[in-house]
Amino acid sequence: MEQKILTTNNLELTLTEAISECEHERIFVLTDETTRNVCWPVMKDFLALRDAKLITIPPTDANKNLHSLSQVWETLAAEHATRHALLINLGGGMVTDLGGFAASTYKRGIDFINVPTTLLAMVDASVGGKTGINFYGVKNEVGVFNNAQCVIFYMPFLKTLDRQNLLSGYAEMIKHGLIDRERTWAELLNFDWRDADWDRLGQMVTTSVRVKQAIVKADPHERRQRKALNLGHTFGHAFEEFSLRHDRKPILHGYAVAYGLVAELYLSAVRYQFPNELLHQTVGFIREHYGMLSFTCDDYPELIELMRHDKKNHDGQIITTLLADIGDVRLDQSVSEEEIKEALDFCREG
Repeated sequence: MEQKILTTNNLELTLTEAISECEHERIFVLTDETTRNVCWPVMKDFLALRDAKLITIPPTDANKNLHSLSQVWETLAAEHATRHALLINLGGGMVTDLGGFAASTYKRGIDFINVPTTLLAMVDASVGGKTGINFYGVKNEVGVFNNAQCVIFYMPFLKTLDRQNLLSGYAEMIKHGLIDRERTWAELLNFDWRDADWDRLGQMVTTSVRVKQAIVKADPHERRQRKALNLGHTFGHAFEEFSLRHDRKPILHGYAVAYGLVAELYLSAVRYQFPNELLHQTVGFIREHYGMLSFTCDDYPELIELMRHDKKNHDGQIITTLLADIGDVRLDQSVSEEEIKEALDFCREG
């Protein structure tokens, strides 16, 4: 079943209608501390939410953990939420991932609605039915597939974001362009971030979500085609976890994916002759807008070990997604330690 996605300029009307389509005895709204301060004021006086209970957890992906999940469950239980309760997840990908998992498991499942407030959440986390938390030092290690009743895009929320958080979401859009077609990819690389056209960005968001929806509809539980969406993520998740461990200010998820794209496009060029010009154009865009992740040869064993924990792996092999060309995806590609080291060398080149 295709995910129901609604884009609106009238958030109160759209959310009220979405709530009316869900059986609910009581409404709960999950935010993190940032979203509560920045986005909740837009919604707090909506008539449909007048009796809603607000649940707030700490921000950032470092808190997408069992402790925050338990906090949500405990609040639902303490407030005597039944299996007919409704949870509205208002926030970025951390909130929609964790909130979706909390709703999917409380009382064996209550309805939830996602209202993503970041570009990353709109084009990635809130759409497609993946929910979960980080566990035992591994990204998204525990979770379930379960679609929100609907996902509501309110584009004015994007104007609350700084450039870094916008670019974090944009990296997933670049990935969608690479697995879709050259026209989609080219439009993304030609977007002028120095003078952002918000209407054009909104149109590209719509295109990006359609790319993901088509793949998810064909393969909702990631048996085959959906693995295309993992492009950039084998290296990206390792970079993200590495940064969480070592940096005072860890990199955002989309930045990790951008660096992962650099590594995996390099491997695509070596193994499948991904066009050199497209490689360097994409890498050039990423280095111009995202910079480079700082690591040394001494960090290679740790990065490789992090990749060994990736959920895509099987039979002791590190598995990734590669491209022979834009839109020509090669799934379930086993990569050796030597190939990984070569790709990491390429990532470190200035």
